[in-house]
Amino acid sequence: MVHSQELPPIIKYAPNTYKAGNQNWMISQNKQNFMYFANNDGLLEFNGSEWILYPSPNESILRSVKVIEDRIYTGCYMEFGYWERNQNGLLKYKSLSEKIKSKILDDEQFWNILQFDHWVIFQSLNQIFIYDSKRENFKAIKPESGIFKAYSVAKSIYFQTVKNGFYEIENGVSKLISKDPFFINNKIVSIYKRDNSLLLLTQYDGFYEFKENKLYKWVTDIDEELKNSSVYCGKKYSENGYIIGTVSNGVFIVNSEGKALFHMTQNKGLSNNTALSLFEDADKNIWIGLDNGINCINITSPILSYYDDTGILGTVYASILFKDKLYVGTNQGLFYKNKEGEDTFKFVSGTKGQVWSLFSHDNQLFCGHDSGTFLIENQQATTIYNGSGTWKFEISPINKNIILQGNYYGISILEKIDNKWKFKNKINGFDYSSKYFEFSSPNEIIISHEYKGIFRIKTDSDYKKVTLFEAHEFPKKGKNASIANFNNSIYYASKDGIFSFNKKQNKFEKNNKLSSVFEKDEYLSGKLMTDKSNRLWFFSKNYINYFSYGKLSTTLKHNVIPIPSSLTNSMLGYENISQLSESHYLVGTTDGYYTINIDDLLFNNNHLYISSISTNRHNEALVYESIQDNGSFNSNNNNITFSYTVPKFNKYIIPEFQYKLEGFQNDWSEWSSKSSVNFKNLSPGKYTFVVRSKIGNAISENAEKYSFTILKPWYATNLALIIYTLFLLILAYFINKAYQKYYFKQQEKLIEENNRLLEIKELETEQELMRVKNQQLEQDFEIKNRELAASTMNLIKKNELLSMIKEDLKNSNETLPNKSLKSLISNINKNINEEDSWNVFVDAFNNADKDFLKKIKMAHQSLTPNDLRLCAFLRLNLSSKEIAPLLNISVRSVEIKRYRLRKKMDLSHEQGLVEYILSI
Repeated sequence: MVHSQELPPIIKYAPNTYKAGNQNWMISQNKQNFMYFANNDGLLEFNGSEWILYPSPNESILRSVKVIEDRIYTGCYMEFGYWERNQNGLLKYKSLSEKIKSKILDDEQFWNILQFDHWVIFQSLNQIFIYDSKRENFKAIKPESGIFKAYSVAKSIYFQTVKNGFYEIENGVSKLISKDPFFINNKIVSIYKRDNSLLLLTQYDGFYEFKENKLYKWVTDIDEELKNSSVYCGKKYSENGYIIGTVSNGVFIVNSEGKALFHMTQNKGLSNNTALSLFEDADKNIWIGLDNGINCINITSPILSYYDDTGILGTVYASILFKDKLYVGTNQGLFYKNKEGEDTFKFVSGTKGQVWSLFSHDNQLFCGHDSGTFLIENQQATTIYNGSGTWKFEISPINKNIILQGNYYGISILEKIDNKWKFKNKINGFDYSSKYFEFSSPNEIIISHEYKGIFRIKTDSDYKKVTLFEAHEFPKKGKNASIANFNNSIYYASKDGIFSFNKKQNKFEKNNKLSSVFEKDEYLSGKLMTDKSNRLWFFSKNYINYFSYGKLSTTLKHNVIPIPSSLTNSMLGYENISQLSESHYLVGTTDGYYTINIDDLLFNNNHLYISSISTNRHNEALVYESIQDNGSFNSNNNNITFSYTVPKFNKYIIPEFQYKLEGFQNDWSEWSSKSSVNFKNLSPGKYTFVVRSKIGNAISENAEKYSFTILKPWYATNLALIIYTLFLLILAYFINKAYQKYYFKQQEKLIEENNRLLEIKELETEQELMRVKNQQLEQDFEIKNRELAASTMNLIKKNELLSMIKEDLKNSNETLPNKSLKSLISNINKNINEEDSWNVFVDAFNNADKDFLKKIKMAHQSLTPNDLRLCAFLRLNLSSKEIAPLLNISVRSVEIKRYRLRKKMDLSHEQGLVEYILSI
């Protein structure tokens, strides 16, 4: 037997999740639905997406918290005050106890905070301080003995003392209500208004009614359990019930008649058995501050879960409601219990092992099992087939007394004969596993095989053998794929999408509308299931989905239940959902199951808030900015993070968010459960951040906007641009002046350059003139040389002529008189050696070769005039034969002179005389 209490969902928040102390002593909520906890480490805030811890003012344990209007009042060790929210969204503390510090007792702690009109009451175990929030003054009530606790009930404030009884506060003073021994001997944990009486919850003795100063025991189903549980806290529940938190036995919930509704302990879902505080939030969730963590019970959730912490039940693969009993098939066998009530699950003997399917037909229940097929009658199992494991069942379209069952090896037939179901035969010709199959016609069957794809077979009219076998290449085989018959159409689902079977063409065609649900990486499993209400169910990563037809339309409608696969904890590929009633469904999980009432799934009023806006410079800490609209940030604070939330606290219903940043990206982002977004390195300009949320198909009732500006850097502001403009104008002015000066200098330089060029031109002209003159001189020199040569030749020829005449005269002594002959020869000698002829030659030579004679004389001072004459003749490159007549000597004498001249000039043997003279 397995205990079968179906409990509402419980969300567990461990200390390492909210990153604060283990113990939580009091709980409250503000009008935005943000939750606040008096934690060991300080004030703990939870907005549905993010936990924020504000350390207590004096680093002591925070014992109490109470939200009143926009203030969050807290009390701790020798300190109390309130927190208010700054423009940046963070809380800031202001002490009230500083004003009355002298009245606070040593070692006093404030365990409770109550509200009455505009008064706030801070209660310790010794005294009560009443704070007038309008006049901002205090009154103190200090009983003779210690105080157990103060209570706010129906516009009255009560408190119980340790020794003196039960009191009420009126007009700021205490008034004794009762000194009955009951109030001395019993610690009252909580007080509630009940009709015309007060309902008192005690620590060990349950409930009592206090009416007209008399006490009456109020009997409940849990009185005996409370005696041994030590009640620590209590809370009236808005649904006419009471929640009781104990030290050692978890939490009890009873209705207004005292009947037990739930008992939740650590082995039934709670994180801890010690409840230190209780609170009912605006959505009627019950919050429990535990000795080790925080739990939230979705008490009004349309989802209830059964958790098998023993492992006896196991993983649920199939379920069915049959004859007012709930049957669940698991990997441990088949179990059942009554539809109503909290009785335990009982095991159907003989079904030990894996149960794959449950099927009801003809007022009988069939069980597909790893061992074959069982017929369940009066909670007893009878084997009707044990050939191989059985996956599923389908009724023959032509004979209701025939059931086809998909087995590990093919398909077999069950037939009803004489009101008894018996195994008839296996269909020959098809031996593949038939986990999923559907009829496309009375004798045509479509089978989905996970590893081989899709087969289509035809059988004979008796389902004895296969007459046609066909393997479909399209669509391709897929992991966790399946087929189902929905609204007389066969659908196949895999990671590639959802396909419908075209019976006319005998092929599958992709249905784009249905396939869209698997887009954006949403595919998890292709398992398809139909129910009696003509709904087609399947599972994706973030939703449980179903298609249905509208009442006034034939168009398929896509409905989603926003329960992600990470929370459903279903066996992948073996997801199962069964219809218990028109709107009530059971979903199997690996450790039990949960039920859903789809008519109660309401996702309205999911109000969205921007919880914080932070900026930071590169590699620097975050700075929280004002969440007021029209913010402006410096250009270097252009990394902006927006955090937003929908403060809904539901285990299975998770909000999703979509945003856009107008001015940066004008298209909406993809839906995501992430509750923050960061924009990096935004350029200067104006932006508007818009965010919205949805739960299921319901878009949030508001879309939050935040407009802001990224300021230009100082060097790009309008003032900077004006300064830049002035600077550029001034710079342009000076540049213009500099260019003018430069061009003036360039002009002067150009003039100077032109003048210099003119001078150079003049010099070139002068040089040209000089060259022309030199050419002229050279020409003159050549002319004079020619003249000199001519005169020299004339002299030579003259002297040669005279010499010849002279010789002729000498040879003619016989014909001429001797005297006359001598006289003639003497005249001829005069003409040959005439000095005047030499002088004329020297002048002509000097004109032709200026300063040669001076140079050679200076070089060789020992030269005689005759030597100089020889040098002049050699300078003219005359031969010895030509020189002899000029000197009136023989050629032999000229050679001798030349030899002597070489000696005087001290020329080497290799050096030629003429070459040397020509080189001077």
